[in-house]
Amino acid sequence: MREVFYAILFVFFAFLPFHLLSSPKAYSVSMKNTDSSKFELKVGKEGGTLYYILLGDPKTLNPALAQETSSTAVLSDLFSGLTRLNLKTMEYEPDLAESILAFEDGKRYVVKLRKDVKWSDGEPFTAEDVVFTYRDVYLNKNIPNSTADMLRGILREEKDVENFVRAIDPYTLEFRLPKPFAPFLGILASPILPKHKLEKFVKEGTFMQAWNVSTNPEEIVGTGPYKLKRYIKGQLVEYEANPYYYRKDEEGKRLPYIKRRVAYIVQDPDTALLMFSTGKADYHGIRPTDLMTVVRLKEVSLFDLGPTPSTTFLVFNQNPQADIPKYKLRWFQNSQFRRAISMAIDRAGISLLVYNGLAQPLYGPITPANRPYYYEGLFPEIPYDLKTARKLLEELGFSDRNKDGWLEDPEGNTLEIILLTNAENKERQAIGNMIKEDLEKLGIKVVFNPIDFNALVRRLTTPPYQWEAVIIGLTGSLDPHFGRNVWHSSGTLHMWNPRQKTPATDWEREVDELFDRASSVLNREERIELYRQAYRIIAREQPLIFLATPKSMVGARDKLENYFPTVWGQYEEEYMFFK
Repeated sequence: MREVFYAILFVFFAFLPFHLLSSPKAYSVSMKNTDSSKFELKVGKEGGTLYYILLGDPKTLNPALAQETSSTAVLSDLFSGLTRLNLKTMEYEPDLAESILAFEDGKRYVVKLRKDVKWSDGEPFTAEDVVFTYRDVYLNKNIPNSTADMLRGILREEKDVENFVRAIDPYTLEFRLPKPFAPFLGILASPILPKHKLEKFVKEGTFMQAWNVSTNPEEIVGTGPYKLKRYIKGQLVEYEANPYYYRKDEEGKRLPYIKRRVAYIVQDPDTALLMFSTGKADYHGIRPTDLMTVVRLKEVSLFDLGPTPSTTFLVFNQNPQADIPKYKLRWFQNSQFRRAISMAIDRAGISLLVYNGLAQPLYGPITPANRPYYYEGLFPEIPYDLKTARKLLEELGFSDRNKDGWLEDPEGNTLEIILLTNAENKERQAIGNMIKEDLEKLGIKVVFNPIDFNALVRRLTTPPYQWEAVIIGLTGSLDPHFGRNVWHSSGTLHMWNPRQKTPATDWEREVDELFDRASSVLNREERIELYRQAYRIIAREQPLIFLATPKSMVGARDKLENYFPTVWGQYEEEYMFFK
């Protein structure tokens, strides 16, 4: 049956208008430039309300605890770091910092803070907020967080943690590192937290519950361009401009230009597309399946941003502490078992059927968007080969002993897998059904159960880790070190077996060492090769079975000015305005 769909889709794409498939920048008649080197900001006008769509509710309103996109998407405009990534130059530049000076070959930094910054409640921002954020929150052993994961490779001794940051005066900080640390300026982009609002929770030992989704929005205080006005679960998030935001345009007007934003929470992507199509949202991420709908819209531009850095994958639970049968744990921990499953997945079919041909098979942990680390041929292709996959399973002792059509392991346990994904994502549901079909051809019984995204994240990241297999994705990171919390065995998002005290396998130990070495190497080419070595090992061992990487596309109303989307975010979002 799948071959029939291939033939139908081939005919469909063969007769699409040529310009829809061949244009490198935009598919609609109104073409916008996505070359970041040509981004030029105009002086804008204030006013209007920006409407857009979020595909899920946040799990937390605490930026230190946010690890999933449903939370970070809500919080990103509320907080600032000492640095920010300039999406035109792709370099980190000062944000809350006024200047950053390096000494002692990159082991000591002196940071001067801006003196014109206030928290959104009007309280002054000082060096004490920065010290509190890093010392009392990010480096607090009782508060698992991604920033700590990124720093753990460099701050290994207790004295390193104690000496990491201190306030010299209210607007000057000193950071000390035990050795040079290449990603340091990117680490400084982590959100800074208000000491006057959150210190009490740290002292009480209740920080993990602070700023939850039930918190009064007035309590959520940041230094970003917006502040939270209201959050209604399952409906919307409303923002208003931070009246104390420090950034101004060249004419002295306080940014952001757009003073009010409303994000509708719409879990069904088809409903989200309908809202965008009918003018209820000003911009929206476009799936390959949405393409033919969007190109017909008037006064809308469609941007082709190129390959997405996001990865979609199948992951098995290898955590010895997990609430799953021990015999299944033994299956999942076996690399030959994982390779057999990987060979039974039709990545080309997924790229064509699920993503309308606007995707390519993925065999490793980074995509073509991750330049300069990625290059064609970095990862060996894994063939779609059910016959060899079955042979690999038989070598492990699986066979159909009961003659019921399902494989059993040497102990007589039926090879049955409960496969989860998030119900809101239609592409992952389609992928799950394709994987179920192919695995059942091998004699593997698959119970496919899509569930709510936040419920899925809880199972993945918190005890008792009650899951067997999941189809999910990661957004990717510009610097490989910012993915350390995924790839290092101690990481909180090392999802197949998180927070290991010592590496469970030799290959994980090797990846740990490569990531740790690369973080302190300042030579660009040497650093790139170390990360490539780590990525090759991950691709070989298949802890995550990577599936496909689609194009990244965004549709936007032509009435938006200074709208410059990229795969890494929107360039100078505060400058966006309406014509």
